[in-house]
Amino acid sequence: MKANPIVGQGTPLRLWQDSARLASLPVISVAELVPEGSRAVIIAPHPDDEVLGCGGLLQGLAALDRTLQLISVTDGSASHPGSRRWPVQRLSVIRPQESAQALHRLGLPLHSLKWLRAGFADSQVAAREDELGEFIQRHLKPADVVFTTWREDGHCDHEAVGRASARAALAVGARLVELPVWTWHWATPEDQQVPWHRARKIALTAEAIARKRHAMHAFASQLEGDPLIGLPPVLAPYVIERLLQPFEVVFL
Repeated sequence: MKANPIVGQGTPLRLWQDSARLASLPVISVAELVPEGSRAVIIAPHPDDEVLGCGGLLQGLAALDRTLQLISVTDGSASHPGSRRWPVQRLSVIRPQESAQALHRLGLPLHSLKWLRAGFADSQVAAREDELGEFIQRHLKPADVVFTTWREDGHCDHEAVGRASARAALAVGARLVELPVWTWHWATPEDQQVPWHRARKIALTAEAIARKRHAMHAFASQLEGDPLIGLPPVLAPYVIERLLQPFEVVFL
């Protein structure tokens, strides 16, 4: 098992902001990514990854009135191990509620949104990766565009979900689009592990960024750690700021 790269405060935001590589990435529109007649399937390892990875994209899809299918693989209940303030039982209820509130803040039509909760155990997805792939495949169609976390994103669940989604998409002939989430923490603009040749940028307006920020602040549990056991927040301020650049990156 490789070492966990999600440690410390990660890559300073300024490195990304000053990156000539990021500045020169080709731009792609939401309409190009999900043509009319296609359905967007967003597969999130935890309730919040859909907003962290593609909150701007989701706004664009809603504006275009594209059909959406959201799949939450886990309930995110392992985010605060050992915490009495945020025990597993509480998180399993609260985190999906936070996700729903965040999607509402993005302007998504929750009354018509198709949302599946797969019920896999948080931080244990890899142990049932084949089963997850079969689950995802049952819910895909050939014309779908599947958005999921990058297979090398640095978090065990993100990577397992990415692999399972890739196999499922290939099996049905759907298009796969991968999203870096924790990559922004451990990588650098010159990191050769990142598939920059596959990267495209979705440009975000100031309004879209503001809405994404507002949505991210719906995840109250992730904004708080547990000082009693020395547990920092998952979404510390420096994590949030890295995810609020004036674009989102996808790997085609």
